[in-house]
Formats: sequence, C-alpha cells, structure tokens
Amino acid sequence: MKNMKLKAKISLKVSMKMQKNLRLSGFILCFVVGMAAPANAYEGWPFGGFDNDTTSNVFDRSSAREWERNPPKGFATLDKGNIPLMKKAIKHYAKIVSAGGWRPIPKEKLSAGMRSPGVALLRRRLELTGDLEKGSNYSSFFDYYVERAVKRFQVRHGLAPSGVVGRSTRAALNVSARIRLRQLRTNIARMYGLARNTAKRYVVVNIPAQHVEAVENGRVVSRHSAVVGKKDRQSPRLRSRIHEINFNPYWNVPASIVRKDLVPKARSEAKKGRFDLLDRYRISALDGRGRKVDPKKINWFSDSVYNFRYRQDPWEDNSMGFVKINFHNKHAVYLHDTPSQSLFGRNFRANSSGCIRVGNVKQLVTWILNGNEGWNRSRVDQMQKNGERKDVRVKKPTPIYFVYVTAWSTPDGVVHFRRDLYNMDGVGATASAY
Repeated sequence: MKNMKLKAKISLKVSMKMQKNLRLSGFILCFVVGMAAPANAYEGWPFGGFDNDTTSNVFDRSSAREWERNPPKGFATLDKGNIPLMKKAIKHYAKIVSAGGWRPIPKEKLSAGMRSPGVALLRRRLELTGDLEKGSNYSSFFDYYVERAVKRFQVRHGLAPSGVVGRSTRAALNVSARIRLRQLRTNIARMYGLARNTAKRYVVVNIPAQHVEAVENGRVVSRHSAVVGKKDRQSPRLRSRIHEINFNPYWNVPASIVRKDLVPKARSEAKKGRFDLLDRYRISALDGRGRKVDPKKINWFSDSVYNFRYRQDPWEDNSMGFVKINFHNKHAVYLHDTPSQSLFGRNFRANSSGCIRVGNVKQLVTWILNGNEGWNRSRVDQMQKNGERKDVRVKKPTPIYFVYVTAWSTPDGVVHFRRDLYNMDGVGATASAY
C-alpha cells in the first residue's frame, strides 16, 4: 500500500512537470510562428504570443526608461497585410462585447507574489484578450504566468513591460471592450487609405504611438521613440518627401511659440528686472531687414515684439539639437534632434509644439542619406562633434507620412492599442487617460 502511494505521488509529479513543459512549449511555438501556427497550437491565444519577459521582479524605473528610449523594431504599422489581421481581431472583440465585455480592475496596485480578489478579475480580463492561457484557474494569487501575461498586455498597449498593474496599466485594462472594438473599426478604415498607398521605402510617424519607423521593403529598419505635439498644439497628419538634412541648424522660432512661450517668459522676467533671456539662449531678434536688434532696447510689453523674427544660433542647447530633417508641408513642421534627451525615457511624450523630436536620430539620418555618396554613420557622428553648419540635399527623397493610428494588428498576431491622444477616435476620454 505504501509503495502504491509512493508510485502515485511520483506519477503526479511527472504529470505536473509534463503539463508545465507542454504549456511552455506551446507558448514558444506560438511566439515563433505567430498566426502561422496550427489553430490549436496554444488554445486561448487567438492572436499569437508576445513574450517580453525580463527577470521577475527586477523591472525598475531605469529599465522602463531604456525600453522607452529603444523600442523594439516589431512589424511595420502600415503593412497592408495587417488589414486581414485587423478583421480577425474585430471579430474576436465583437464576440467579447456580445458576451458582456470584461469587468473593471479595482483601484489597487497588483504585482507578483501577492494575493487579492482583484487578481482573479485580472486573470479573467487577460484571458479574454489572449494575454493569458485560456482555461487557467481564477486564483487570487499573482503568479509568474500572470506577471508574464501583464507584460504582454503592456507591450501591446505601448507601456513599459514591468509586469506590475499600476495606474497606467489599470487604466488601459479598464478601457471597455466596446471602446476597443470601436477603435479597431475606426482604424481599419484609416488603414485602407494608408497601408495600400505606401512606398517601398518610407518614414512613418505614428502620432498616438509616439514612434517613428524607417521601413524598407515591408521591414522595419529602425524604430525610434518620438516626442509629438501636445494636445493643444497637435502634430498634423500629412504626406510629403524628405528632401533635405540641416546639420547644426539655426532655429527660427515659430510664431506660435513666440506668442505662447517666448514673449510671456520674457515679460515675466522683465517684471523681475531681468532682460537677458535672449542672450542666455543665444537667440537673436531680427527686424524686417534681417538686422539684429539690441535685446536691451526691446520693450517686451509693447506689441512691437511680434514684428521681430527670432532666431536661435547653432549650439549644444539649440532646440533643434544638431540636426533637422526637412520636408515640404503647409504646417511648417519637421523632424529634429533635441538637447532634452530625457524626454525619450518617458511613456507619455506628447510634449512638443507640433514638430517631432526623434530619439537616436543619427541612425535615422544615416538611413535617409543612404543614397548620398560619402554619407555614413561616421560622418553623421562627425557633424555632431564639429558643429559645422551644413545643408545636405537628399539624393533620393524619402516619402514621409504622419499618421494617426491607435489600433492595429501585426503578422505575429498581436493586436496593438495606443492612447487616443487627440480624441480623434470618437470614443471618449477613457481611451486617452493613461
């Protein structure tokens, strides 16, 4: 009898180990082949796997900043092959909506190792969207599998994969299934007009994703964190061609910034007896003939200050950084470097006046100048070091698209969502409140 119990215990251990291995191998299979996997390769993951694991419980703020600064390449957002995948996602989310959607996660920080009734709700929520294996128990314990599923959810929503359900992740989880379905339907209409008209080689700025992609032959060559326009100074949607690179450029301060920022700041300082604002930032005030005006003689409280043109000299703290990427457009916007590199380590980067600041911009500039003889990464690096003013015409003008896509699917089977930054989806504020 004792031997029989021992054999049963051993058999149970082996069985549990085999189940664990099968679950792991099923996940790996789905991750590797995505939508090409057999239908039942990993049941419960209708849109494929997305493993972005880091060592459990060691994802600190510095890791999050690094993930934001150097986003994974992933798949091209505007690939026309994404359209049928979006149709599949729409069907799946429609089923979730018809079944009543999902329940909100309570206001409580959830992380690995803890027990809470909210974890059971979290498990169910993650299972519905394919982030957690279907059929898992609805335990109140936050285990490794839940942590891994939270990370996948975070990556799909453009959040740093910490594995912790904090304010932003909870807000994203609590956007209703009905709203997510509406976003998918709204964005597939956008994709029909965008994905089918892209060039073989192009740059795309996805404003709500706060990313810039360099794409060639359907493959993402590089992906860059971007700082986009604030809600009250929105980056526009446009199509153009990159025709020129300005190294160590002057910055002609836009009229909107003169009115909203420069003049109010100068007036504030003038009230305190300080009149050196322009000198501190190496900005020149130019009259109608292009002559420099003595900043000490400017009456900041007169409307005459709006008749001047303000230009910042090339230097290490120039607002353009060391390079500007030009393309013709009626909005007077462009891509550029920035001395404020810390902004790229944030998740919310809607902080510009409409132009796009690009992280790791040297890599993008090198790729754009690929058709220009003698322009490689080494020379681009040199231009930053020597501070030389130089304008370079792009031999093969590169198409550029500013788009507004908040929901899309990719060939790995992942359904992505991003904040509705400018409330263009018509779904209310909850889709932008995280």
